[in-house]
Amino acid sequence: MAAAAVISTRPPFPANATPELVQQHIEDTLQYLLQECRTNLRQCNEAFIEKAFRFCVQAHSLDLRASGEPYYTHPAEVAAILAREVRLDDVSIAAALLHDVVEDTEYTLKDIREEFGEDVAAIVDGVTKISDVFKSHEVRQAASYRKLLLSMANDVRVILVKFADRLHNMRTLQFLSEQKQKRMAQETLDIYAPFAHRFGLGTIKWELEDLSFKYINREAYDQLKNALSTKRGEREDYIANFAQPIESRLTEYGLKADISGRAKHLYSIYHKMIKRGKSLDDIYDLFAIRVILDTDNVNDCFVVYGIVSDIYTPVPERFKNYISVPKKNGYQSLHTTVIGPDGKKVEVQIRTRSMHEIAERGVAAHFKYKERTNGSYVEDKDLEEWAQWVRDIFENAGDEASEQVFESFKLNLFQEEIYVFTPKGDLRILPKGATPVDFAFDIHSKVGYHCIGAKVNGKIVPLNYTLQSGDQVDILTSKNQSPSKDWERFVTTHKAKAAIRKFLNEENRKRAAEGREIWERKVKKLDVRVNDDDLEKLAAAFKFTHKGDLFAALGAGTLDVDVVAKVAEERFPANPAAKAKAAQTPPLSDKEKENGSITIDKFTSKARTESSVTLNGSGGTILYSYARCCNPVPGDDIVGVVTIGSGVKIHRRACKNIQSMAETMQPRFVEVNWSSQSESDGKFLAAIRITGEDRTAMLNDITAAIASYNNTNIRGVNIDSFDSIFEGVVTVYVKNTEHLERLFIKLRKIKGVKSVERFSE
Repeated sequence: MAAAAVISTRPPFPANATPELVQQHIEDTLQYLLQECRTNLRQCNEAFIEKAFRFCVQAHSLDLRASGEPYYTHPAEVAAILAREVRLDDVSIAAALLHDVVEDTEYTLKDIREEFGEDVAAIVDGVTKISDVFKSHEVRQAASYRKLLLSMANDVRVILVKFADRLHNMRTLQFLSEQKQKRMAQETLDIYAPFAHRFGLGTIKWELEDLSFKYINREAYDQLKNALSTKRGEREDYIANFAQPIESRLTEYGLKADISGRAKHLYSIYHKMIKRGKSLDDIYDLFAIRVILDTDNVNDCFVVYGIVSDIYTPVPERFKNYISVPKKNGYQSLHTTVIGPDGKKVEVQIRTRSMHEIAERGVAAHFKYKERTNGSYVEDKDLEEWAQWVRDIFENAGDEASEQVFESFKLNLFQEEIYVFTPKGDLRILPKGATPVDFAFDIHSKVGYHCIGAKVNGKIVPLNYTLQSGDQVDILTSKNQSPSKDWERFVTTHKAKAAIRKFLNEENRKRAAEGREIWERKVKKLDVRVNDDDLEKLAAAFKFTHKGDLFAALGAGTLDVDVVAKVAEERFPANPAAKAKAAQTPPLSDKEKENGSITIDKFTSKARTESSVTLNGSGGTILYSYARCCNPVPGDDIVGVVTIGSGVKIHRRACKNIQSMAETMQPRFVEVNWSSQSESDGKFLAAIRITGEDRTAMLNDITAAIASYNNTNIRGVNIDSFDSIFEGVVTVYVKNTEHLERLFIKLRKIKGVKSVERFSE
């Protein structure tokens, strides 16, 4: 198998090693790695690579692998695979040596950045994030996980280091438990091998497949391996006899080429046997040769095809021209199947040396990213299209593979999508910039409507938090929560925007219907005639776009129907005498409306059926509303302010706005008290500011503490965290100040909570 060609030649770690032998092994391993880099890399700063290697050895000095070897042997092998199989640059080699440092040792990304620069740090950071995601989630949707890999990597070298890391882990899988062997093998077969194929990394792809096959179905693997071994000598003799006349004819034509048997990989053979329902003897392309020409003339490939077809009878339907029409990953070659000696079918592949480099090493030999145009990307078809490499960076860069050249390694395909997880590990795809509210609506509209807060990776975040690929998102809901107009400004998905808009429009429609009913009841009692045109004029007078908005304001209670009726009587009286009088009495000016030339008597005519507030010195009840700036609740010391359109606005006496209005608005202040039935009038809105330690389950503890006292309902949660500290506001419904104080006591008892206080906007 081809896998044998890439088995490591790193010096083995000595048994019963003394400190002297360990130090010698470190030096031997360094020289082995440097030799691989000298041989294969176009850009090779040996001092830089040695520095990264010694940093790696120091960082992992206390770590051992499952095999019992020092941990530094793993990153050294990952770097060697990258040098040998992918052949990128010394930045990639340094990143490979350091790829586990941040995850497994006390060193931080800042340390890596200071010692080795931004590029190395960015690659290490990307590999670390990908490793974290794959550790904590079971692979359920392989195609989405392959996209997840791309979305998390700003630099393609992140993916290439991950390929090399996975290949070496698969080579040493025998040291893990059987359960871990099968899990990693299945993950490799589902994600890494197909992904390596799309990157054009043929050699890595084949070895990953064969190693996965070995651990997933060991019995079939051993049977197939033994069967092929018994036929190896026979197969090699046959291929040598087959190739001899082709070699002679190429010499006559003056063409130089390497002709060799192409080993068919075990998993590929097994897959064909299962797919076609045939035995090993029936798989005809076990016999295959590859002709690699030492030429840059593409036409020579067709000359060789003519020679092969002249010597052996071709099978017409088995001819494939991947030179004129390359595969999606840039692969070019001529494929034909011919009838060889003894009537056996032989597959022949014909390509130039540069085509062979592309076939074997893909992205490292031929590379350019597909620019995103318009529209959305769909499943794996996009990965195929994206992998059409059209520029050979390394050949064009010459010996000066500068930073500008490597800038073209920046990914841009799936950077406009993020891949996040539900608490159960299901993967969800959202646009870049998505928030927890987008995630909630993606789960279900009802989850979105009642979303009050979110935890991302176990930490509480505000609803407008920007999600990142790999995040795990847990949405908290409350039956009392409903979408706010603010949500529409920060959500990004069409589904969320449409659902919020639909809800707000429906609420507005309900308020408008209620407002129309209020208006029609009022009009019946007045000597006034108002048609639709007049209503539009009324709406304009109160600075609304149309009458629907006027009715919505009446329904919401933000506009007093008596104020509207007063203006209507003045402008559209039914009684001619009243109309003449109205002509002499100008309607209320905007300034009068603004400054409040309406007395308190205006508000005693309309009363709620149950009133929580009474006006001192008034025999009746009053039209009132609660100020949102301070959200008074029964038990608070309160004061009223006469307003236009909202009756008396009730504030807490300690409200900052009341204190600022004390001089200019004093004539409008009225003394009010809570009535005896205030607590039966419903629940009152109050806001609580909480700060403390941002730890796992903190948000759960907060919401549980609130709900456990008198089944207190939560209206909303807006919490943010920074530097392991959280600060936020929880809005709740309470009966009175005593209810609120009880909540304060319960919240202060929560481990990690630093402060709890009442919050006023």
